[in-house]
Amino acid sequence: MARNYRQEYDRYQGSTKQKKRRAMRNKANRKARASGQIRKGDGKDVHHRDGNPMNNKAGNTVIQKASTNRSFKRNKKAGKA
Repeated sequence: MARNYRQEYDRYQGSTKQKKRRAMRNKANRKARASGQIRKGDGKDVHHRDGNPMNNKAGNTVIQKASTNRSFKRNKKAGKA
């Protein structure tokens, strides 16, 4: 069965809450790019230590490799450790 991307957007990505969270992640990326911490295409991401993209305080963000930021440790049942 093929993925229905339109349905995914309508149900999740297009929700008001997710739009605001995405906007704050983009804001954190713009701030890091302006300060020279990251560059487009360098393979780095802005990591939010507390997992909350709405919290863009300097103490909560850190620059990481994209591969590290987009994965997480897993337990025996393949859930988050």
